[in-house]
Amino acid sequence: MSLLSALFFLQYNSFRNRMVYRLKRLKQPKYLVGGIVGALYFYFYFFRYLVQGNSGSRLPSVTASAEDLLLFEMLGGLALFIGFLLVWIFPRSRTVLAFSEAEVAFLFPAPISRRGLIHYKLLRSQVGILFTVALLTLVTNRFGGNPAIHAIGWWLILSTVNLHLLGASFARTILLDRGISPTHRRLFVVVLLVLVVAGTLFWARQSLPALTEDTLTNAASLKAYARTLLESGPAYYLLFPFRLVLAPYLAPNAASFLVALPAAFFLLVAHYVWVVRANVAFEEASADAARKTAEKIAAMRSGNWRAGQGKTKPRRAPFVLKPYGPAFVALFWKNLIAAGQVVSPRLWIILVAVGGGLALGLGGLPEARNAFLFMGAISGMLMAWSVLVGPQVLRHDFRQDLPMTDYLKQLPLPGWQLALGQLLAPVVILTAVQWLLIVVSALLLAKGTQIGPGPGAILAIAVSAVLLLPFVNAILLLIPNAAVLAFPAWFSGGKEAQQGVEATGQRIIAVLAQLLVFSLALIPAAVAFGIVYFLLHRFVGQFAALPPAAVAAALALAAEATLGILILGRFFEKLDISAELGPS
Repeated sequence: MSLLSALFFLQYNSFRNRMVYRLKRLKQPKYLVGGIVGALYFYFYFFRYLVQGNSGSRLPSVTASAEDLLLFEMLGGLALFIGFLLVWIFPRSRTVLAFSEAEVAFLFPAPISRRGLIHYKLLRSQVGILFTVALLTLVTNRFGGNPAIHAIGWWLILSTVNLHLLGASFARTILLDRGISPTHRRLFVVVLLVLVVAGTLFWARQSLPALTEDTLTNAASLKAYARTLLESGPAYYLLFPFRLVLAPYLAPNAASFLVALPAAFFLLVAHYVWVVRANVAFEEASADAARKTAEKIAAMRSGNWRAGQGKTKPRRAPFVLKPYGPAFVALFWKNLIAAGQVVSPRLWIILVAVGGGLALGLGGLPEARNAFLFMGAISGMLMAWSVLVGPQVLRHDFRQDLPMTDYLKQLPLPGWQLALGQLLAPVVILTAVQWLLIVVSALLLAKGTQIGPGPGAILAIAVSAVLLLPFVNAILLLIPNAAVLAFPAWFSGGKEAQQGVEATGQRIIAVLAQLLVFSLALIPAAVAFGIVYFLLHRFVGQFAALPPAAVAAALALAAEATLGILILGRFFEKLDISAELGPS
């Protein structure tokens, strides 16, 4: 008990000191403004209905039928099964429990057993789990339901998942110690999965009616087929333990919750016993991981961002850089290398091969038209999603190289060339991905559409999108890069700057400002598009007028992008990174 008391004392004071530090840094305006916005966001989105009760802030209650709850339970069990399966396939390294250097220095030499260290990590993980449970309960309870049932259900799910991840890492380490390589482990799991899937499909073919076009197009019939497939045969026994974990959360009332609780709690206890009884040596690997983490954080805080990324494998250059030519091409070449596997020819060959194989395989099916329509719609949605998410994911520009500003300023290049070179790689990568998705979506929709606008209209829309997207991407990437150079203190690296309510507020302000600027940037392009379309659609038709109108909008966006690159170059030339990231 004295040992547990000491560990609890350590955890409590670590949490308290972290909160005190965050409160003290609110004296800096960059954190204070973000903290105010973040607090307002959490209040209006999560806590308002707790204060106001049912006076209109709660969303309409969602009441699911017993059949829908059963389907949700089975689909959730399938998702858990897939997640747990990936844990046994992908990781390669030995067990590493995350300890800080201070914890390694004080706890490892202390008279604490290996099981005591595991208990300490489990106790510490409960802090994050309980915070996540509170957040998820606030989110899900806005749609109605019993908050106590939701909270206990989420806690059971997250705690079981956390224990399984830790137990699986222990088991992988034991297998490595016994000479079973990751390749052999993966091969065994994949073969087992193939046998299970093959057995389930064989049973479904023998026991269930064949899928028809009516079944695929009718939501009720499709739900009934999925429910029958998952609640009987091999899938029932495979997903049964995962469904037990989800059953308390999905319980419609207190009586059902009390019935489902013992089985889920038993699985949690079984995972706990599995973890604490595992005799796996993790101290050396954990100490080494703590040292590497501390070195990375120190390197990033000192501005050495590259060293903070650790050792990386050499990457093949996308093309041979000549000793002469436009200077911004060198920055474009550098950022393509930094993008790594995104520009790998092997990745694109695999994508084309998979897409072609699916198209050929579906071509002979009688219900292929619906499949083509479905996959074409999915490709179109992925393309639209890439417009929103792509500029935030592809950060191989000033956002990545902000700590390297002093080195970039030493290059004998004007600011606009540096800005062009930094932006070119993410624009080209994102545009290439979007063009591929547009081609795939257009081909699938044209092949599957028998009614509606027809292939000609689809081609006109696709061509218009192809013309517009490069310049839309340029504008979308210019805005966050300008924000980084204008307010570098809000986007500086470091672990502390990425956590807390104030960091959430900073992100909200940045997103809203970027949306506003992008909306204003679209106005000239929308005006140009509307004028050309209005003048031509009466003579050539509404769809034939789309590409010329897109050309006019693209020219307007190109002019804005050119002006934006010049302004971004001026921002960079005037930037004093040492003054911006100094004491506020």
